[in-house]
Amino acid sequence: MTADWYVLIEEDTRTTQRADGTELKLHHWALTRTHRIGPNRTQAAAAAEDAALNYLPGILARHARPGDEPARHALLTQDGAWIVLVKQRHRECHIRVTTAQLVHSREEKEAPPKSLREKFRSAIEGPPPTAKPWAWTPEDQTDQT
Repeated sequence: MTADWYVLIEEDTRTTQRADGTELKLHHWALTRTHRIGPNRTQAAAAAEDAALNYLPGILARHARPGDEPARHALLTQDGAWIVLVKQRHRECHIRVTTAQLVHSREEKEAPPKSLREKFRSAIEGPPPTAKPWAWTPEDQTDQT
């Protein structure tokens, strides 16, 4: 399973909200689609190209009519990612299509619920110390503290 290739589609999702009589267009860059392709990297690259040339972002799909074909400019970057500008009827957006290989996967695991005794103890003693944030130290550097 960890050798599978995926096509990832990221897009600028927008919502419009009103605040104090003003219309706000809120942009949010998000991973909107993941497609499992399989173990073949070449097939993943072909699928990414097809998505770059044919995928219709949600912002435009909501307003599309049958037979509409939006303007599209697809750019292939040096690292193999596709940046696509899509325009249709005064609306425009952009998407990024990339390929990625799954190298690690782990299911969520929840800790067992606290006993009544542990709940009382934590109420008296206070919360446990927070976990240290992740930090990376290269192997060739030694700890100089």
